[in-house]
Amino acid sequence: MPRALLALAVGAFGIGTTEFVVMGMLPQIADGLGVSVSAVGMLISAYAIGVVVGAPTLTALGVRFSPRQTLVGLMVVFVVGNALSALAPTYETLAAARVLTALAHGSFFGVGAVAARRLVAPERATRAISLMMVGLTLANVIGVPLGTFVAQQASWRLVLGAVAVIGLVTIAGLLAWMPGDVGEPGDLRAELAAFRRGQVWLVLGLTMVGFAALFAVYSYVSPILTELGGIPEAWVTPVLALFGVGTTVGTLLGGRFGDRYGFSFVAVGLLGTAVVLVALAFLARTPVAAVALLVLFGTIAFSLGPVVQNGVIEAAQVRGGSLVSAANQGAFNVANALGAGLGALVLTAGFGYTAPMWVGAVVAVVGAGIAVLARSVGRRQPAPANEARLAEVGSTPA
Repeated sequence: MPRALLALAVGAFGIGTTEFVVMGMLPQIADGLGVSVSAVGMLISAYAIGVVVGAPTLTALGVRFSPRQTLVGLMVVFVVGNALSALAPTYETLAAARVLTALAHGSFFGVGAVAARRLVAPERATRAISLMMVGLTLANVIGVPLGTFVAQQASWRLVLGAVAVIGLVTIAGLLAWMPGDVGEPGDLRAELAAFRRGQVWLVLGLTMVGFAALFAVYSYVSPILTELGGIPEAWVTPVLALFGVGTTVGTLLGGRFGDRYGFSFVAVGLLGTAVVLVALAFLARTPVAAVALLVLFGTIAFSLGPVVQNGVIEAAQVRGGSLVSAANQGAFNVANALGAGLGALVLTAGFGYTAPMWVGAVVAVVGAGIAVLARSVGRRQPAPANEARLAEVGSTPA
């Protein structure tokens, strides 16, 4: 695999770490700035807003540049945002810096996915995207726990400063390894025209609905483990680490199976997700079974991400596809909000902690139906003839 994919994975690792590590540093940041933990918790929402705003905006602005130029520019924004966060003297300054950091998030993954698939032969496109995304899953396995530990033992500012350094490493890797001719400046009008295609909206709908099943359960995983499974709170973090390992394995497997089976794999995967969630609803009170099923759930769910990301780019049938690719990152955030909201709805209604699993199972089945429809529509449409791939670059040694 091309070494440029390593640079993209490092960038994804940095982005994933800075997004989620704040959750583990809430008390330290609150003490350092003299504000409440709930106020610091609002930084998570501020980051999400930055992702939603930045994904289409910065991607549209970057269309006139080559993918390498755009990715380097996004990482510059990321480095500046994290450096300002590390040095922020007040809560208000930190909030503004976090929003600035988040602006690069969705666009980096959107443009990065397009660049990744252009680095390899067409039959390895999904695998290339999965190798970039594995940096995000490793952030939850390594970056977030390590960052939380450093914040507890030393300083949260040191953690965010280290993330800025990761951004600098990414920039160096992109400049050294990302070929300048992997794609050329695009046409914003053509990128926008891709949204007229029904297939694009089918895939975006698939992301919003299908992945809502993941967040309907994962958003409440801690009380599910402790209240239903009877697992001590001290063991929740190790279980989540196992879940992270499962997501990493799933992301890599999704790259391999996605190239071969496409949306058929997504449909089967979502049905498998539904089956696992039903089993979890019945076995959640058995600790070993609950942990095993939770890890399997994460493995299957995350295996679908690279396939859908590649699918939305192919559905655009335009040269580039960065804008629809970034829009898919926004759709993931919608899935996050939708899944968590549906889970909260049934919990508020008093149905107990097994209810989100049943909601997730139903949503996953609906998502499988959309995947089947997307596969059917995609087969009736001509293959994109104007998608230029630099397959020869794919021979660059890793």
